[in-house]
Amino acid sequence: MAADKPHADACERNRGPILEVLQRYCADRRSVLEIGSGTGQHAVHFAAALPQLSWQTSDLAASLPGIRQWIEESGLPNLPAPIALDVDGQWPAGPFDALFTANTLHIMSWSSVKTLFAALAGVLDADAVLAVYGPFNYDGRFTSPSNAAFDAWLKQRSAHSGIREFADVDALARAAGFALLADCAMPANNRTLVWRRYGPVRRADGRAGG
Repeated sequence: MAADKPHADACERNRGPILEVLQRYCADRRSVLEIGSGTGQHAVHFAAALPQLSWQTSDLAASLPGIRQWIEESGLPNLPAPIALDVDGQWPAGPFDALFTANTLHIMSWSSVKTLFAALAGVLDADAVLAVYGPFNYDGRFTSPSNAAFDAWLKQRSAHSGIREFADVDALARAAGFALLADCAMPANNRTLVWRRYGPVRRADGRAGG
């Protein structure tokens, strides 16, 4: 690994459990847009394990050089060059049939979270899958003391950040036309939430059906 290549230990720890969920719900997907790709580690791991998927990374412009290092070193044909994407700015044309994001909703402002979900209709297919990884609160409560401490740290660092309430996020997804498929427990008191956009159901043979 290049000395200046970005690296996050958390990505190494959580990539396996997240991949298990993606393998379950994205086996029939062909193109995914990742929001907030960070270091690029997740993208390389998931693209290698899901070779049928074209995995489009994106992040703020400052993060793109590091992501590009991971992509170029991987040599994977299903990892196109990363694109600059601010959820409050211009989105790519798409369409994609899946969207993945990890550890972003508690970093961005709630206004930006709402903007993200409102933008989904314009960039995703009619039966797209949406997968979101990170910590969430349930019924107004933290799921662990460590999440409560993490939330306090987030708010101290930036007043607009904080762990989001599951019901609020699910409401945004439903308003955008997505139905919850799964709420999967992950290591370190995180979750992977999976929704699917209302539309024709894909059968095992790939044809549309009820």
